Amino acid sequence: MPQQTTEDSPISGRAPQSTGYRRLFALPGARTFTTGNLLARLPIGMLSVSAVVMIAGSRGSYALAGAVTATGLAATGVAGPWLARLVDRHGQARIALPATVVAVLGSLALLLCVRYDAPDWTLFAAYAGTAATPNIGGLSRARWAHLLRDEPGALHTANAFEQAADELCFMLGPVLASFLTGTFFPEAGTLTAAALLLAGMLLFTAQRATEPPPTARSLAPSPLRSPGIAPLLACFVATGAVFGSMEVVTIAYADGQGHRAAAGAVLALQAAGSCAAGLAYGALKPARVRLGHCLAGMALLMILPWLAAGLTGSLWALAAALLVAGMATAPTMVTAMTLVQKHTPADRLNEGMSLMVTGLLTGIACGSAMGGWAAEHLSPASAYAVPPAAATVALGVASLTRAGGVRGTP
Repeated sequence: MPQQTTEDSPISGRAPQSTGYRRLFALPGARTFTTGNLLARLPIGMLSVSAVVMIAGSRGSYALAGAVTATGLAATGVAGPWLARLVDRHGQARIALPATVVAVLGSLALLLCVRYDAPDWTLFAAYAGTAATPNIGGLSRARWAHLLRDEPGALHTANAFEQAADELCFMLGPVLASFLTGTFFPEAGTLTAAALLLAGMLLFTAQRATEPPPTARSLAPSPLRSPGIAPLLACFVATGAVFGSMEVVTIAYADGQGHRAAAGAVLALQAAGSCAAGLAYGALKPARVRLGHCLAGMALLMILPWLAAGLTGSLWALAAALLVAGMATAPTMVTAMTLVQKHTPADRLNEGMSLMVTGLLTGIACGSAMGGWAAEHLSPASAYAVPPAAATVALGVASLTRAGGVRGTP
């Protein structure tokens, strides 16, 4: 049965318990499955960077490297919801672990194809295998939703922690990948990412006591048919465009300033701002925050990098603006994901969250294309108008649909 979806009704009549982070990790098994999840999640931020460095270094073509990683991204978007449906039906351990093995073999196949100068088409085929990587953050969020199903306040805190963990991994992953590939050998990043992914998933799936029970045959409708999910999906696509365009435009801007190597550090500040805001958002437990409020804040704060780039021309000023602008990301994503959990039938929760990840990836790909076009045909500074424009689209969708009128926190 679907969870309650009205904006004022509590999920349970039971009074919520303490919702601090200490409360979360006092739950039996929580620390162990979180450790495994973080180990497995870190490679998500490493794989694409490692693949680009490895392929470009061997074949001398960033275009080929970008095309290969884009293929993997597209394949992940297609495979993700199907894989999540299997997880809901058969359980996390039975599906996620074998899928992880397939993804690891795909990474190793890519490494061997690059190492032994196989034809270009083999790179695409090998990297497509990484699409079997489970939605690791979604698996962890599903466990929290199961453990805290009667405590909406604590679930809000757990979702905030998971978003902060996402930002931390996307902040540290590229840095670790760059260090490994530059310090040791080009394949070091891919090897390390594959090892961490497998080890983390082994530890995570071994914690069977916290795993949500599978549902052999769900009688619930597809998450896409659940009220409120379609507009939320549209919001995720538009929000992904914010992230994708910001990344490409920042790289182009730093390159134009003669500091392309600093682009990663500058973007890491945006992730750091989001990570800090996510932890604070979960700890403070603001009452009755609407998704529209968060998206409005994001649309306003995303103007700061545009102003910093256009008015100052300083990479340092841009870095400070990105740090502040990033603080809008985590509250928006936490609120949106909380709504997904409320609107999605409980026995199809992994599928619902995976659909949102697919929407986010689609938006990132579209945003990257729009940001790249604007940076090339206008200027990198002018291209910073794309992220606030995309955030405004997300706000418009939320305001004109049910997504804008539903509160994301208890």
